[in-house]
Amino acid sequence: MSQRDYAILVRGKTRLEQLVERFNTPAQARFYIESVGGEFAEYEAENERFQASFSLVQRQLSALIKNKIVERAYLPSFLFNPQQLVVVVGPDGLVANTAKYVGGIPIVAINPDPERNDGVLLPFTPRNFGPAVERVLTGKFRVREAALAEARLQDGQRLLAFNDLFIGAASHVSARYRISYQRTTETHSSSGIIVSTASGATGWLSSIFNMTAGLTEFLDPAEDALPRPALAPEELLFVVREAFRSQRTQCGLTAGVLTANVPLVVESMMPTNGVIFSDGVESDFLHFNAGAIATIGVAKEKASLVVG
Repeated sequence: MSQRDYAILVRGKTRLEQLVERFNTPAQARFYIESVGGEFAEYEAENERFQASFSLVQRQLSALIKNKIVERAYLPSFLFNPQQLVVVVGPDGLVANTAKYVGGIPIVAINPDPERNDGVLLPFTPRNFGPAVERVLTGKFRVREAALAEARLQDGQRLLAFNDLFIGAASHVSARYRISYQRTTETHSSSGIIVSTASGATGWLSSIFNMTAGLTEFLDPAEDALPRPALAPEELLFVVREAFRSQRTQCGLTAGVLTANVPLVVESMMPTNGVIFSDGVESDFLHFNAGAIATIGVAKEKASLVVG
């Protein structure tokens, strides 16, 4: 019998809940959205579906194991321990936000709204997740291990990513840095670097490929769209966004595959506002200002996603 103290039930705020926080009441939120021509009913329908799904998950989970709710915003500061079970109630991005903080604790990921969430990382629904939790509790479960990316600074600070890392400037100004990969080093001015895991290849990285495919079709409409990246489970792909060529900056080194033995080294040349953040969470970041050197590679830790 597996010893699990209790389950951590992870959720994020719906768009309606965020609007109510901003405007104080649902009525004021409705007035604002409708005054600019938006459809408030969509926010209500989305929220209603999520609340119903989450309530169902709570009831069924409470019949199996004690649990406590952790909001997405508190994940960076919450102390997880190996005797817990983590249950995430979607969307896909919430699984990514959670996985990098829980170590190897098994994650049961639930899709609360299949009509709105792709569900790439969400194999369970509010009605069928129970047996998966029971298998974890008895120690008879299977997981899909997912590699994580790691950014480590020379002072020992580190940040993990389930989907992707961003290295660049905190605002929309150009990021300045020196990049080294294998035996090539260049000085760059760009919109920053994306480093994606295999799990994240359908996320932010895919938008870069979509943009490239769109540009390719614009230049030659006869060409087919570019394929999506095919990464091995323990490979990372880095892509430099919008590299600018000038007298002082180059753009020959714009993409490459990283492995356990082939890292990427980036030295910041930004006096201020340099950052490294992961999985789209800008509030949890490393300062990356002039003099900081980051080594990017495959982390030793892996995420453990429970499968059906």
